[in-house]
Amino acid sequence: MKFKLRNGVEIPAIGLGTWKVPNDREVVDAVATALEIGYRHIDTAAAYGNEEGVGKGIRLSGIPREEIFVTTKLWNTDQGYESTEKAFYASLERLGLDYVDLYLIHWPKPLSAESWRKMEELYEAGKIRAIGVSNFHQHHLEDLFKTCKIKPMVNQIELHPRLQQNKLKEYCDQQGIVVTAWSPFMQGQVFQIEELKQLSQKIGKPISAIVSRWLIQRGIVSIPKSVKPERIRENFSVFDFELSPEDMALIASLDRNYRTGADPDNFNF
Repeated sequence: MKFKLRNGVEIPAIGLGTWKVPNDREVVDAVATALEIGYRHIDTAAAYGNEEGVGKGIRLSGIPREEIFVTTKLWNTDQGYESTEKAFYASLERLGLDYVDLYLIHWPKPLSAESWRKMEELYEAGKIRAIGVSNFHQHHLEDLFKTCKIKPMVNQIELHPRLQQNKLKEYCDQQGIVVTAWSPFMQGQVFQIEELKQLSQKIGKPISAIVSRWLIQRGIVSIPKSVKPERIRENFSVFDFELSPEDMALIASLDRNYRTGADPDNFNF
């Protein structure tokens, strides 16, 4: 299943996250395993320090490059017009790729407008199939809109049952921006929510699959992270069932505006 971005590029509805996965055999095997299982979307970032391993995993899988959607991100210290270009090509070299499918500004910063200007040029040159942002609140997006030629196609944000970001999701929908959820399992905390345990027993599906299915039914891309083959497979088991309106309403009731990561307004790295 895929969602169509504003420019017609399709992004797979579920992908493999690689945050905190070491740049060694662990990330290589995780990526190759995910692609073997059926994933076609791999998410990494310069700041993760594992782009090289992600690239090796892609090549090890034997899956044709054009079938794989690869996302990476511009780190804060690389923001700026000229430095964005250097950082982008450094990511390409580490990945061992000729292009990326999606390039994101990792966090909103004062230089984001200049970074975006260079990203627009790289997009128009065909080095990036789609451009977007990560961790942008509505006011960050509005600031970018004042100077951009091309609006972001994706906003990757922390989003899970305890942080549903409904107002931001609605705004992104209005602007034609597809939302991607990072940390959809709350760094493991989602498995301790009693209502989800009960829903898992009722449906006969693991909590991980239920959460990703909930996201997908809301039109949100899910990028759960795991390095264990059985978990990677379990996280992908989202296409053989649907959540009922009652199930969706139950999960909607779990929102607590609770973050496991930093608030973008207070992230100073």
